[in-house]
Amino acid sequence: MSNIILPGMQRPFEPESQARRRFVKGVAAGGALMGLGVNAFASSSKPSASTLAEPAVLSGTLFNLTYGYSKVNFTGKQRTATAINGSVPAPTLRWKEGDTVTLNVTNNMADDTSIHWHGLILPSSQDGVPNISDGFKGIKPGETFKYQFKVEQNGTYWYHSHSGFQEQTGAYGAIVIEPKEPYPYAFDREYVVQLSDWSDEHPNDIYHKLKKLSSYYNFKERTVGEAFDEVRTDGWDKFWQKRGMWNRARMSDRDISDVTGYTYTFLMNGQTPAAGWTGLFKKGEKVLLRFINAAAMTFFDVRIPGLKMTVVAADGQYIQPVTVDEFRIGVAETFDVIVEPSTEQAYSIFSQAIDRTGYARGTLTPDLAMTSEVPAMDADPLLAHRDMGMDMSAMGGDHSKMKMNAAGSSGMQGMGHAGMKGMDHSKMAKPKIGSGKAGFGTSQKVVHVESEFGPHVDMRAEAPQYLLDDPGIGLRNSTRRIFTYADLRNLYKTPDPREPTREINLHLTGNMSRYMWSINGIKFADAEPIRLKFGERMRMNLLNDTMMNHPIHLHGMWSDLETGDAEYIPRKHTVVVQPGAKISFLVTADAMGGWAYHCHLLYHMLGMFRKVEVV
Repeated sequence: MSNIILPGMQRPFEPESQARRRFVKGVAAGGALMGLGVNAFASSSKPSASTLAEPAVLSGTLFNLTYGYSKVNFTGKQRTATAINGSVPAPTLRWKEGDTVTLNVTNNMADDTSIHWHGLILPSSQDGVPNISDGFKGIKPGETFKYQFKVEQNGTYWYHSHSGFQEQTGAYGAIVIEPKEPYPYAFDREYVVQLSDWSDEHPNDIYHKLKKLSSYYNFKERTVGEAFDEVRTDGWDKFWQKRGMWNRARMSDRDISDVTGYTYTFLMNGQTPAAGWTGLFKKGEKVLLRFINAAAMTFFDVRIPGLKMTVVAADGQYIQPVTVDEFRIGVAETFDVIVEPSTEQAYSIFSQAIDRTGYARGTLTPDLAMTSEVPAMDADPLLAHRDMGMDMSAMGGDHSKMKMNAAGSSGMQGMGHAGMKGMDHSKMAKPKIGSGKAGFGTSQKVVHVESEFGPHVDMRAEAPQYLLDDPGIGLRNSTRRIFTYADLRNLYKTPDPREPTREINLHLTGNMSRYMWSINGIKFADAEPIRLKFGERMRMNLLNDTMMNHPIHLHGMWSDLETGDAEYIPRKHTVVVQPGAKISFLVTADAMGGWAYHCHLLYHMLGMFRKVEVV
């Protein structure tokens, strides 16, 4: 077995023996410790085979963080984690906007390590990506690296290792930055709600299994029995109409997540579904919940049955409040929501994985003796023709018009989102989405370059659409009010209203069966850097030529998401691109140096990665 080297990694992450496979969908063992609010969190303890405490909260301007190996037990079997200060998750760091913080990070492990401060605007030398950030080579065993920078923002963020697969094995923690000015909303208490995914398997083993068989962890594929049932119900012609295209394209409509609850235990603040995290409230209080998706590979759909959630911030940035029943949070995103329990009852914080193979859960309760019922998971989601980028109306329903590329899979002849439900077009600013004006996305036609053709790319979208108001697979037919990107409006005026002077088109490409990921058909190891001119205002167009959601993270600069309102463009650090869709964001290149730019799905990152140079 070869060692895995991620972009920016100095040394290989050494594999250990393969862990036993087990299905962990809410039946894992683990300890639980209640949360008591921002000023009364339980202190951390070293993870052991019997209990896991809630991470400590560290505040001030000077922090000492130490990497080391710790034994943990999330599933009834002891494993070794990559812990920071002996804790998984790592301690929550509370800073104040305007302060200068110093963080001494000591490496007591056998491998190089690092910390990336996700979503923070800081000098390249402090960003923490080995061999990408200016002058930073990683933190070698036995060494201490001093991070020091001024905190230029406020909100909810997080930090994690950017070396090897250490993030998957526990190296992640929350950051809460208090604003200099008063909050634009009121709340009585607050909690961090950090979601993550844990596997007893070593990450190298997971990756090598995916390389050998990309559907290895998918146990929800269609069966022969289901096919017979469909034929009996719908008849052969309708069955073949629905299934024939997928078969010819050699793809599955149940290929939702690469890594599933077959190996993952889904955690909330380090607590398993069996234990559950708990937060207290008093009736009538406004409770601020800071959701962070620190998972390696898992999107979560979050709801609190019986409570509306008012989303007040996205990726640490205030937005115009939106009240919803549920939101999807992509890997690396953060959302702040306010809930106001009006009755003396317990409420379940239910976060089901996008593929419905498991969930993380917590409880908001006025009394520790009161518990809440855990909701049943939604039905298994199925990919539709739109997720392959097909416009069936343009094709007249004739699946035979699907072309096959050199890899033997579909060439994706167009894409449409029927209905565009939920958006009040009468209230949209003019011009419309896709006009090319700042805030409205590109008007360029899709062009596939030569590097996108070949066995390393199995799909291409010829006419991807903006799906800003599409809640996504598994949520489209829900009766609940779902938060979407179309709801995002910055609370304040767009700080840089300039029109973009140029555009860069980036196709998110891959071959699922070979588990190869790339941008424009070129993997990171073979790619030239993306070069930006300091001070320019430019547009990035992301076009997803795959059937998977990709959370794309630009380090060091804001991604100003174009949603159709030039005056209140929302700022994000991580932008999710839906299957077969496109999305555009503006960038002000105001940060000199080298920066990472990549898909935040950990096992995609080796190929779907670029270095950005601002000169």
